[in-house]
Amino acid sequence: MKHPARKSVGFQLMLSARLHRTRMAMLLGEIGLFPGQEQALQVLAQNPDGMTMGDLSRTLHVRPPTASKTVARLSAQGLVERATASADGRVVRVRLSEAGRDKLAHIEAVTLDLEKEIVALFESKEAKRLRKALRKISRHLGEKVDPNADSADLLGDDDSDLDDDE
Repeated sequence: MKHPARKSVGFQLMLSARLHRTRMAMLLGEIGLFPGQEQALQVLAQNPDGMTMGDLSRTLHVRPPTASKTVARLSAQGLVERATASADGRVVRVRLSEAGRDKLAHIEAVTLDLEKEIVALFESKEAKRLRKALRKISRHLGEKVDPNADSADLLGDDDSDLDDDE
């Protein structure tokens, strides 16, 4: 039986995102990670002094309990370290461990492998148009979901890779 919304852009976008996440889960599973854990490690890599749980949850656009559960699992694997940042012990900072830094190379390889799989489906200009269209959708939906959020945080400030002469 065919899905009644199969011809809509929204359905195809949702289906592609779901299947992308599933494929990424398969690849991450090969290196001992679950989806979302790689994003936490990548964010922490950009913050060598560590981050508070609140900062991490805001950066990842997840609720604090989700960030806390992710950090607990990563800590159990030895990929992150937690340390109290204040004398009263209420503020905890999280940073990558040495094992976490080592895991980043594997994450990069997995991410690159999946990107190559997808980009291989398109000619160069088609891939650029697709990225541009997806970014446009993300900006629009991001503004609707949280009008106060800065879409540059999520999408990046530099659109130069998308400004081709289609």
